[in-house]
Amino acid sequence: MTKHMKRFSLVVMLLTLGAVAHANVTLPDVISSSMVLQRERAVPIWGRADAGEVVTVHFGTQTKKITADKDGKWIVHLDPLRANASPARLTIEGHNKIEIEDILVGEVWLVAGQSNMQRLLSETANGEAAIAAANHPQIRLFNVSRQVAFKHAPPPLGDWRACTSESVKEFSAAGYYFGVELQNALNVPVGLINSSYGGSQAEAWTPVEYLLASTDLKPTVERTRIWDEERPRVKVEYDEAIRKWREQSDAAKTAGAKPQPSPAVPDALREYRIAASIYDGMIAPLIPFYIRGAFWYQGESNETRAQQYEILLPTMIKAWRERWGEGDFPFGIIQLPNYRDPKDEPADEAWSHVREAQRLTAKSLPNTGLIVTIDIGEAHDIHPRNKLDVGKRMANWALADVYKQGVNKAGPNFESANSNGSELLLTFTNVGTGLTVRGGGKLHEFAIAGADQKWYWADAEIVGRNRVKVWSSKVPKPVAVRYAFNNNPRNPNLTNGSGLPASPFRTDNFPGPTDGKR
Repeated sequence: MTKHMKRFSLVVMLLTLGAVAHANVTLPDVISSSMVLQRERAVPIWGRADAGEVVTVHFGTQTKKITADKDGKWIVHLDPLRANASPARLTIEGHNKIEIEDILVGEVWLVAGQSNMQRLLSETANGEAAIAAANHPQIRLFNVSRQVAFKHAPPPLGDWRACTSESVKEFSAAGYYFGVELQNALNVPVGLINSSYGGSQAEAWTPVEYLLASTDLKPTVERTRIWDEERPRVKVEYDEAIRKWREQSDAAKTAGAKPQPSPAVPDALREYRIAASIYDGMIAPLIPFYIRGAFWYQGESNETRAQQYEILLPTMIKAWRERWGEGDFPFGIIQLPNYRDPKDEPADEAWSHVREAQRLTAKSLPNTGLIVTIDIGEAHDIHPRNKLDVGKRMANWALADVYKQGVNKAGPNFESANSNGSELLLTFTNVGTGLTVRGGGKLHEFAIAGADQKWYWADAEIVGRNRVKVWSSKVPKPVAVRYAFNNNPRNPNLTNGSGLPASPFRTDNFPGPTDGKR
């Protein structure tokens, strides 16, 4: 090789190395074309670049510059923006240039939880008609891909899409109906982020540090260690059970018989039930994308540890708020609906205690609401098909509490109980024009107990605008009352003037069916 050729080769090599040394400026998936930015807030734009690289962000008339830190991280905050339905462009420049198109400014909400939030429009009542009518260019949808954040490279988080009959097919039905109601009421663009995972438990949505900080929640993390140890053995046993089941199923089909259900997947093989796994994979990557608030529809998979859920749910909400750094952003809890066969007598069932944990959480935490669904569930389907009313009630709460629209946010809330000899006098808030009986007639679903903790159905009567008197000839000295506290109360008919149902509640602290289970 000649001297000139060697020199030329060296120059080419140096140029190539120089090009490789510069990493492109990158953005998280949630910052992408067709997104909605939260109005009236200093929204963050963030990403990665070379350490020390200057990154310039342009949006409208705003220009922000920032130098990436030693780890290549950078973040800028735009000045608060007015709502804007005209598509805008966001440009980010460093060693490379990124242009993001079709950006709107309005209201951004997160909807999260397990399968009832994940439920698609096609799986709900009148879903096909709703899909056909779903042409809402000012509503944008972001579906977070279902993933846990360990053991493998995560797939893309998702992308923003305008709401059309095609894009809405894969979106949360409850979230969609909420978004339509919100957009119609506010007349501004609405961005919806759906982060849902069927069968998940709340500990999987909670950062591990928060779980370890609580004596009551620490066992949820310790289970992960046990599952890790058991997983190889459990997998072998499960694979063998599946093999035998397939053989038996084939034989049954050949004989014209109905095959047995497949073996249940052991918890040790369900990564999505591992503490913090879904938080790391489906919530943390969204932070700090500015949201107005969040809705949470979950609790079914924590039924067997309902007492623990009284601690777990507020811990999760606190963790999200602290990690997002937006303060106590609005958080709506969708209470579990009526489910399973009705009982003829007052019962003490875990599903009801999950509802009570949800009610107490909404009552104890600031800026937190309860969306009651005790009247729109189904006895034999854990996934009720009526998601339209769920979405409307979500919107009622948001419009009243967050946007101060003057609508009635929810049904009556139990406030206090006072003894009056053989009667208990209950006081309620959020009664609107006054407490009412849905359909007229007598109030139902009140149960009363004395010091012996035995429950009997009670008579109940509305007294004045916001009180209910409760009594029973079988309980001369009542100490506690419950309302609609069965899994599936037959006729929970206490409402306010807007026809919205009162939440189930209890006034006692008697031991429950899941006490001590961790």
